[in-house]
Amino acid sequence: MKHTISILVENHAGVLSRISGLFSRRGFNIDSLAVGRTDDPETSRVTIVAEGDEHTVEQLEKQLNKLIDTIKVKTLAPEELLPRELQLIKINANPQQRGEILTVCEIMGAKIIDISANTMTLEISDTPVHLMRFEELIRPYGIKEIVRTGVIAIQKGADTITKK
Repeated sequence: MKHTISILVENHAGVLSRISGLFSRRGFNIDSLAVGRTDDPETSRVTIVAEGDEHTVEQLEKQLNKLIDTIKVKTLAPEELLPRELQLIKINANPQQRGEILTVCEIMGAKIIDISANTMTLEISDTPVHLMRFEELIRPYGIKEIVRTGVIAIQKGADTITKK
């Protein structure tokens, strides 16, 4: 089962290395990893999506909490999480296809961020499942390149994962 782990950490050099080393030592493969500063420049949020059983995730949470720079760790249940991922896709697009591609982009919530004589670069931010659907729809045009960020996630409702 995939698990989304949100880790609030002190924004210091070497923190990410210690976190990834912990996963590596446990033999736990990371599917997605995203790191960014929070509203407080002294803290960062690390979002990790990984596959594993409940016992392994519990052990990882305990080990992550022991790391010096860790402030808070929370595994987000699928029903309490709002995941998003950004994807940039460069596709073949001759002038005759551009209208069709624009329609697909409008329906799926994607933006055209670059256009050349024979290509278009598209941007979409949504759930990983929605991104896969979008990719399937534009695949027939010929994908030249895809770049994806890791998943970021926030908890639904009023609960937060903050320093205070």
